[in-house]
Amino acid sequence: MISLEQIEKDLILAMKAKEQIAVEVLRGLKTRIQNEKIAKLKDLSESDILALIRSEVKRRKEAAEVFTAGNRAELAQKELSEAVILEKYLPAAMPEAELKAIIEQTIAENNYTAKDFGAAMGKLKSRLGNVADGSTLAKFLKEKLK
Repeated sequence: MISLEQIEKDLILAMKAKEQIAVEVLRGLKTRIQNEKIAKLKDLSESDILALIRSEVKRRKEAAEVFTAGNRAELAQKELSEAVILEKYLPAAMPEAELKAIIEQTIAENNYTAKDFGAAMGKLKSRLGNVADGSTLAKFLKEKLK
């Protein structure tokens, strides 16, 4: 179970080990969680924290793609190493074969067509929760709904 307290403990360990990149990433994550907590005026649930972490990982991977396209390999590598640190807090991803099978089953049960992409996506997100990335879900769903 991931929590702000766990991130704070890991931040202290990273500071003691003098792991500068981990310290920067965890400080940023801690700040983002605290800001979100203030904005919502309540403590965040584990799923809220996981959503924030996923968002941070996605942001870093997108930045790495942009840096790679701009021939800035050193900056792309930095972003990817930060994403790896954050991914440690995410649950293990579901295998692609299993994910595709669930998508096919959901499509068959509800007779979804390409027009029903939004409804199918909502159903899959509620069914799979935190074990599947939204972009991966959308990619596989688009393939199956053609």
